[in-house]
Amino acid sequence: MALICSNIEENVFYLTLDNPNRRNALSIEMLEGISNALDEANQNKDARVIVISANGPAFSSGHDLKELTAARNSDDRGQAFFTKTMQLCSSVMQKIINHRLPVIANIRGIASAAGCQLVASCDLAVASNDSKFITPGVNIGLFCSTPMVALSRNVSNKHALEMLLTGEPCSAQKAEEIGLINKAVASEEVDNTVKWYTDRIIAKSTMTIKIGKQAYYNQSQMPLSEAYDYCSTVMVENMLKQDAEEGIGAFLEKRHPEWQDK
Repeated sequence: MALICSNIEENVFYLTLDNPNRRNALSIEMLEGISNALDEANQNKDARVIVISANGPAFSSGHDLKELTAARNSDDRGQAFFTKTMQLCSSVMQKIINHRLPVIANIRGIASAAGCQLVASCDLAVASNDSKFITPGVNIGLFCSTPMVALSRNVSNKHALEMLLTGEPCSAQKAEEIGLINKAVASEEVDNTVKWYTDRIIAKSTMTIKIGKQAYYNQSQMPLSEAYDYCSTVMVENMLKQDAEEGIGAFLEKRHPEWQDK
């Protein structure tokens, strides 16, 4: 049974977690499905933005603890399987960050542990008001160390450590306040809010979006002077692109630009 559904409509690539009976747990099969779908979106010339959502009452409960527990029966007490799981999960999260397309999380229900990590790894996120975000590993003796990587790059130390050390759920409203998500809205408004973002991204040059997204994440890890040097070089390269010439010309001539995506 496929755990991932994907389709493209009007330049939006929809990637849907589809294992509601297991609360969309990030099993090996689920993670491989997400990875493959991201590759599919990357190859699709019509795709301009990706939306990740989930079927069922939970966005994702995180790693599949039953699958991880079963691996303890192996001779190495699960070490090889645990390593494979964590490396695959880390690879998927980085694939989102490094993807040429913006990735938006469409969230309803709980996003727990690696599920919260998935939300934090997306470029934008919209959640229903009744959604919850939680890194509860500390409650079961397994600190959410890999979710911590994405979480700590989205919110301040105090807020990240509050979630990580207490294991208490964070409401959608607080998640918006601390910067984990962009918007918390009524459940019936989630799709429309996501569409507000996708409509505006689709209207832009994909070349420009790709350059900007890559530069954002690269510079965010640099010292200030290095970041300015790097981004100055990026802007010069961007200025020489055809779409920058067209966009500036269209602005000065008071007309809509005709993007060539190059």
